[in-house]
Amino acid sequence: MHGNKSATIRLSDSQAPTCPIFPLRGSSVTAQKLVPIFDNLNYMANPFRQGFNVSEPTLALTTIPANALNADALCCAQFLYTYRGSLDTFASYRREIERFVQWCWFVEGLCLSEVRRQHIEAFVHFCQAPPLSWIGVKSVQRFQNGDGLRIANPAWRPFVVKVSKRDHRLGADPDPKQYDLSQSALQALFSVLSTFFNYLIQEEAVALNPVAQIRQKGKFLRKRQAVSTVRRLSEAQWHEVLMAIEAVLHEDPDKWQRSLFIVSCLFGLYLRISELAASDRWQPEMEHFWKDAQGNWWFTTVGKGNKERDISVSDAMLTALRRYRQYLGLTPLPLIGDHTPLIAKIRGKGGIASTRQIRFIVQECFDLATLRLKAQGESEEAAALETATVHWLRHTGISEDVKTRPREHVRDDAGHGSSAITDRYIDVERQARHASARAKKINPT
Repeated sequence: MHGNKSATIRLSDSQAPTCPIFPLRGSSVTAQKLVPIFDNLNYMANPFRQGFNVSEPTLALTTIPANALNADALCCAQFLYTYRGSLDTFASYRREIERFVQWCWFVEGLCLSEVRRQHIEAFVHFCQAPPLSWIGVKSVQRFQNGDGLRIANPAWRPFVVKVSKRDHRLGADPDPKQYDLSQSALQALFSVLSTFFNYLIQEEAVALNPVAQIRQKGKFLRKRQAVSTVRRLSEAQWHEVLMAIEAVLHEDPDKWQRSLFIVSCLFGLYLRISELAASDRWQPEMEHFWKDAQGNWWFTTVGKGNKERDISVSDAMLTALRRYRQYLGLTPLPLIGDHTPLIAKIRGKGGIASTRQIRFIVQECFDLATLRLKAQGESEEAAALETATVHWLRHTGISEDVKTRPREHVRDDAGHGSSAITDRYIDVERQARHASARAKKINPT
């Protein structure tokens, strides 16, 4: 979708725009057709070199002149392309920019240069209660391949409503009427838009940052008096996860030996799931475990912000590594030049590239542990584990280590930008505060 011609996007008959679809400024939002604008990185050519024009279907949805719309789209594409170093960052920024320009162009009829403080506030209110036609019930690809073309997916929506894992298992279905914009999503909205307008100012595309003009963001964003509690597994839950895997190892050793190593890495090395999966940015290999001149073992990874870091490897993690490598028929510990994928596919070559697949693998382990806890009568522990996500393993590993290790050491191994982030995992003061409150009386007599 680049160059002097419009993007090659085709709409099905059900998507063909109807007239009138464009509401006048200040009017209510009609049931308009929605067309995604920005594709995945692997389908986006360098907009700095080849430009970026919106598709004909997109032009049909607004009264904004084509030259103005294409100028806005080029600015957006170039801004997003600067975040190509991280697929996760690109995806999150694309989500916010897509929502914003959809609203500006198709709801308000605004070019980016026309946006002012009151428009940002109106957009925030819009995001807090978007029309049902803008809300989907599952995440889908924006575009699909068809007849050699990238075709707009009619099921795509700017907003998605979801239910928790536990509610989904109980039979609950996502309901667009129950959509709620979380505080973290609001914070992301303000952060991305402010960064975007600062970029536009530097590119001399706009004269001011309307987000910075909002003096009372507190009416949208709540402030916590204390640091929020980090979600993690209890000692009993983590123990049952390990025991559950051990109990089924004999059933399918290829599968469960790999699962055991995955959860060990997430807990023992504080890895993010994106640091386990292979990508264009980083392919985790066995040689990324290495020994220094003093005989200490380290693991090298690339994390958020494309930052490389070395993680100290504990004796227990080294034991887990030996066990997995011996099962694979490799040397007990990696040698220089060992390009074996860290988390290999069971069928096929190469490492697992899908974070979704890793999530599924860990979820299977959680499910087995949940069944064990229920069988033991630990219903509360089981119910809590049903809500856990893969990222909780990283949180749990950090929380356990910060009890005994210097926080600066944990900070560097975890890849935290500051000690303040690591401090979130230290809950000694919270425990003491609760202990001092335990004896409080309602009736002093």
